[in-house]
Parts: sequence; structure tokens; C-alpha cells
Amino acid sequence: MSKARKEQCGKHAGEWGAKKMVLAESIFRIQSGKDFFAHPMVIRSSQPSTARIVSPKEDTKHPSDNPALRPRSFDEYVGQSDVVGRLRVATESARIRQTPLEHVLFYGPPWLGKTTLANILSHEMGAHLRQTSWPACQKPSDLISILTGLKDGDMLFIDEMHRLPPALEEICYSAMEDRTIDIMIGSGTGATSVTMNIAPFTLIGATTRLSLLSGPLRDRFGNILKLDLYDEEELARIARRSMSLLGYDGLPNEAVSLIARRGRGTPRIVNRYAKILRDYATVGRDIASPEAISSVFMEIGVDNEWLDQIDRTLLQALSVTFAGRAVWVGTLAAYLGEEAETLEDVIEPYLLKKGYMERTPAWRRITRAGESIIRTLG
Repeated sequence: MSKARKEQCGKHAGEWGAKKMVLAESIFRIQSGKDFFAHPMVIRSSQPSTARIVSPKEDTKHPSDNPALRPRSFDEYVGQSDVVGRLRVATESARIRQTPLEHVLFYGPPWLGKTTLANILSHEMGAHLRQTSWPACQKPSDLISILTGLKDGDMLFIDEMHRLPPALEEICYSAMEDRTIDIMIGSGTGATSVTMNIAPFTLIGATTRLSLLSGPLRDRFGNILKLDLYDEEELARIARRSMSLLGYDGLPNEAVSLIARRGRGTPRIVNRYAKILRDYATVGRDIASPEAISSVFMEIGVDNEWLDQIDRTLLQALSVTFAGRAVWVGTLAAYLGEEAETLEDVIEPYLLKKGYMERTPAWRRITRAGESIIRTLG
């Protein structure tokens, strides 16, 4: 080996030794009670959104409006009575025992209030809530830095938990059950495993695909709760509350019901409609009658069947372009100019619920009810 090569190898060995010393010092500081990894880490999911009026994606253009409409306690929360009842018992028991709440897993269709319930739990328990999701937590070091930064009684909310890699799920096993995490120092024959204790905490997970979570991870949650679509009466109560918070009381029941019927079983869509109607009222438009509200909905592209332009385009494609045949999901997504995941999670759920189309893991086909709607709409 040349002299230059030996010097280069020696330099790399020295750098690696220095890195091991820094890591060892960090572990010592954590175990001795000093919060080495603590840093402000409130991370939110950055998902692709659509421009649809009926999309349940959260409106971030006016972030100051969103907290005003989001309930902060169980008493303000509307719907999901079975889930709320179980959480009331769990939180009261935890307060009496003066221990952290048992780990909670929410599952069900998207945009039904999983994040809202996580915030309510932190409020009811008087605990600090940290939020993260799969896009911001993809490596073991990401999750370890968050877990080691938690204080006693903190809550950690992980959205889209079904997307976590297996390596991160394994970290959750010991963190949830034994309140420890294992870190490997070095590599090869010289690698050493170090176990670190972490503060007692509550993990709140949210997923739209429960079956994709591994069995060992699911079994470590003390509360596994399913959220269902809201009925029209619940959405009407949400619509009235939202309009009141936005400064527009006194809407007739028929007008409120009209907003609720177009909510697609999702509170976030109802809140979005409430803000749109607020904007129309602000510029002098009448929103005090069902007829006026129906006129606003037609202007924003939501018809009397509660379908928007993308819904109508999809049904038209299945009925006319593809002549009622089964269509591969990739072909349909390309035709609409959307991603297949957007098609499955944003566009199709309501059409499936209404019985306008049917789907398999790979194929889509219009139903007789869908054909009838196409003929009605012309």
C-alpha cells in the first residue's frame, strides 16, 4: 500500500473513531437524564392535494380559520359516539391512576377526525402532543430522535402509520411495551447494542389501512377504534356550529340540511362549504335560503346529485369512453390526469358509497345507478 493510501485510511479511521465517541457521549447524556436529542419537532404530512371543492384535504390557505372550527374537547366533538364514549372512560381512568393513557390506534376512511381526536386527547390529559407522519419519519434515526425527546406523559401522534418501514415498526415494539429502544454502535464484528430507557408516553396512531399494519404492532395498542362516516344529522350539527363560529347564526334548518347532504359524510367538507358560504356572504351574496345556497353550490361546480366535475368526468368515462367495460385503475387514473392513489382515496369512496361504481383491486366498472345518473345529468 502506498504512503498516500495509508495516510488516507488513517484519516478515515480517525474520523470514524471520533464519530463513535460523539455517539457514545450522546447515549451517556440521554441515559443520565439530559435531553440531548430534544428539539422542536412538530412535523405535518405533506400530501399531494387536489383542487376539488369537495376534496376533504385540509385548507391551508387560511390556517387561522382551521383551529376555530376544530373542536378542542369531547363536549364540543360531534359524532362517533361509541369512540368518544370509550375514550372518555380511558382518559378518566388514566387520570385517576395518574399514568399515561394506553396507546390508541384510529382507523377508518380518511379525513374523519383522527387528528382532531388526537388533539382532544392531549387536551383532556393535559399532555404535550408531538405530531409526525411517514414522509417525515422514514429512517430509524428519525424515530429515535423523536422518542428520546419525549417527556414524561407526552403523546406522539403518527399519521399514515401503515406506511412505516418494518425497521421503524420494530423500534415501536419495545418503545410501546418496555419503554426502551436499542441502538447499534459501529458495524461488523465490532458493533455494540446499547439499550436506552425513554420516558413513559402514549402513542396515537392513525391509518386508513389497518390490514397493512403488522400483527405485533397492532397488538401493542390498548385502544383500537374505528371511525365511520357521519350521518346527515351529525353533519347538520357540525354545519350549524361552524357557521355560528364564522359569525353567521340563524340559518334555516333547510339551508343547514342542504350543506350537510353535500358533505359526503365528512366534517372537513362541511367546514369547507361553511367557509365558502362565509366568503359569498362577505361580498354581499344572499346565503339565508336553501335556494340561494343551491345557487352557490352550482357556481362552485357541485350539482344537485352532490357530484363535482371530476366525479362526472369519471362516470362519463366509464359509461361512454370505455362503454361500460371494466377498466384498469392505471388507465382510468391516466385518463383523469390523477394519481392512482388520489383516485382510490379521494375520488372513488363517495361514488362507491352511493353505488355509482364498483371496483376490485385492479379494475373499475360503472353500475346501473351510475348509468342512470349519467343519463339524468345529460
